[in-house]
Amino acid sequence: MESIEEIKRKKLEALSNGGKKMENKIEVGDSDFEKQVIERSKKTPVLVDFWASWCMPCRILGPTLDKVADDYKGKFVLAKLNVEDNQQMSEMYSVMSIPSVKLFKGGEVVDEFVGALPEQMVRQFLDRAL
Repeated sequence: MESIEEIKRKKLEALSNGGKKMENKIEVGDSDFEKQVIERSKKTPVLVDFWASWCMPCRILGPTLDKVADDYKGKFVLAKLNVEDNQQMSEMYSVMSIPSVKLFKGGEVVDEFVGALPEQMVRQFLDRAL
């Protein structure tokens, strides 16, 4: 059960965003990749995490990316794409190892890294790229 303080915080965040909930973390797939990543990246950078449930480094990196996305408060959108279920986009972007993280800006990949980086290195990557 949420505390009253947590409910207040969420309401204030919604109001400060013009009443719209910010979607800074999304799940994407082959069918909506064009709209959710390519088109969206023309307005806001989109960081795509190509991952799989059986991949231990992916399971280590995932929470780090979630935390950083929360901390950066909308400076980028974190999109998660499960490679097991979405092989078309994985092949299109030459994902050979996971986790594979690609930053899209203006509809194009502008930077990327492979592997479970520590939080500080993820922040350095984003600060450099954003």
